[in-house]
Amino acid sequence: MKFEGVDFLVHSLSRSNHFPDWKMTNMKMLIVMVFMTGLLPLAFAQSAAAPRVNPADSKDHIGETATVCGKVVDTKISKYGIAGHGKPVVFDIDQPEPSPVFYFLTFGTDAGGPQEAIAAYQGKRVCVTGKITIASSGAPFIMAADRAQIKIQTEAK
Repeated sequence: MKFEGVDFLVHSLSRSNHFPDWKMTNMKMLIVMVFMTGLLPLAFAQSAAAPRVNPADSKDHIGETATVCGKVVDTKISKYGIAGHGKPVVFDIDQPEPSPVFYFLTFGTDAGGPQEAIAAYQGKRVCVTGKITIASSGAPFIMAADRAQIKIQTEAK
């Protein structure tokens, strides 16, 4: 394995030819190891899992990224669509309108449209991960434009 950048660094550090070739190789390896050790924390850095928040408590976590779990109890299809996504579908969690405690928005697939999204989540327990935002109505919600943010929970037996 040849490290041209390391060769230049070692050569400039050892202009006086006091180092035999085997010491130069060891010095190169030492420099590479120090550099790699410095990058190791970045390579293994993982973001912590988003904290799990109850739907009723989500109003206390506005602006935070969290996972909110609950049962989909009601759905609404927006009258207006969003370019490139279609019509958003609103899913109320644990309590329907007129006073929902939490909801999330997502979109149907291109082929299935909003009805596909409703069929996927209606009446099921789901966990939605994302940034909790507050709507003008005062209800907290997560915009789940990427359906990977939504996980269906399996029923406990």
